[in-house]
Amino acid sequence: MDSRFTRGKSPLLERALGRPRCELSLAAFALLFSELVQYCQRRVASVAELQARLALLGHHVGLRALDALVARERPGRRETKVLGVLLCVKGPLWRALFGREADKLEQANDDERTFYVIEREPLVNTFVSVPRENSSLNCAAFAAGLLEAVLGASGFPARVSAHWHKGTTLM
Repeated sequence: MDSRFTRGKSPLLERALGRPRCELSLAAFALLFSELVQYCQRRVASVAELQARLALLGHHVGLRALDALVARERPGRRETKVLGVLLCVKGPLWRALFGREADKLEQANDDERTFYVIEREPLVNTFVSVPRENSSLNCAAFAAGLLEAVLGASGFPARVSAHWHKGTTLM
């Protein structure tokens, strides 16, 4: 029999799905995200394309993060209300991804289907320096794509965009 099948199990595989330890440092995240933005920036011609590409990458991360969150936080339960999903995003998901909860969750006064997730200083904008010619760039488009994926996979299809208002607002 092949020796790779007879070895002891990996400690990584034996770890419970419960609360993970924060193993990624802020500096590592900053470097990785900065490189991600630079990689995307070299392959696009405009700020709008760059934000769309960051949103697409955020979409991929959001789908995987939702799977992990559901397995850890809510096994066997599914949210049936959009407010419940948004509260789950604002709290446990944001904490797992960015180390703290989002600052606010608000509902629009004029439209009951519009919600705002407000983050005064988003982690994705903290370590990215934006040149003057790209001053409208908001790297929180990554978080907008992430939120859009989580809502869509939860059964609440939505369009999410990042705006500069009270810090960064995901609408």
